[in-house]
Amino acid sequence: MDAPWYSYNISFTLQWTRQGGRRREMRGAGDNYGKQRGIAHMVRALVWSLKGLLAAVRYEAAFRQELLAVAVLVPTGIVLGKTGTERALLVGCLFVVLVVELLNSALEAVVNRVGLEDHPLSGRAKDLGSAAVFLSICTVAVVWLLILWPINQVGS
Repeated sequence: MDAPWYSYNISFTLQWTRQGGRRREMRGAGDNYGKQRGIAHMVRALVWSLKGLLAAVRYEAAFRQELLAVAVLVPTGIVLGKTGTERALLVGCLFVVLVVELLNSALEAVVNRVGLEDHPLSGRAKDLGSAAVFLSICTVAVVWLLILWPINQVGS
């Protein structure tokens, strides 16, 4: 039985085995050939991350609004939380909203890059991203209510 005409290696690089009798590798996104490693890569990743955050602040009104809410609610959560766990939950869920908003903005940018004409799948993708942001905001509301609402205070 002949070997298949393709095979995947560990870095998901496609290797063509039957092309003119020669074995030829095509470099893909999984290869580390020519890429920086170590501290240099970490510094470049930090720069790219900061560029992304600045782009979100500059171009995304929803991100700016949520960032303002986080700036107000983080100190509030630190003051109102009684234990370290409560403070971590109150503050941590706020940053989840920012992360989901960044992903939603990236999704919308990609959909807009593909085409601005109306298409049901484009609309669905944007609606799903918006729903994810909504659910993350609902999660913040639930966490804050469960921690700060005095339902059952034991020992009082």
